[in-house]
Amino acid sequence: MDAGIAALIGTAVGSAATLGAAMVTGRAQARSQHEHWRRQHRRDAYAHYLSALHDRDIALDAAREVLRRDPVDLTEVDEKIAAFIALAREVHRATEVVILEGPASLSAVIERVTHTSRDLSQTVRQMVDDARAGNSTRTAAASLLAAQREQALYQAVKDFRLAARNIVGNST
Repeated sequence: MDAGIAALIGTAVGSAATLGAAMVTGRAQARSQHEHWRRQHRRDAYAHYLSALHDRDIALDAAREVLRRDPVDLTEVDEKIAAFIALAREVHRATEVVILEGPASLSAVIERVTHTSRDLSQTVRQMVDDARAGNSTRTAAASLLAAQREQALYQAVKDFRLAARNIVGNST
């Protein structure tokens, strides 16, 4: 075989190897960029959800504070509950985005947050109904139950934060 053909074959083999390596590197880089993009979308969804939960919980605390007063100002209670309801709707929207962004393993954790939040909301709703009816016989028991349910909600949100952190890769 003469030197020209050998050089041509060597160049072709070298070019094919370079092209193959570039394709593998390009695919790996694209996959890495896609994973980074996915983590960022999840991180944003999780952060928005936690922020919405926080805002809603502050509104609920404000309503509970008004309910502790004697006498209870029902107009102020209605204002605080209306603010809470608006923020609860935002939490629901944020929940849907978190579920959409996934992964599916996070659904059980979010469901627990939703259930404990609903339990607390129902307790406060009963407190509002009692205040409207002028019934103060259950106030102390309802306040204690609300505090217990608030603690359960805090733990559920803490579990969500841990699960979300592990999903986006910030487990340190």
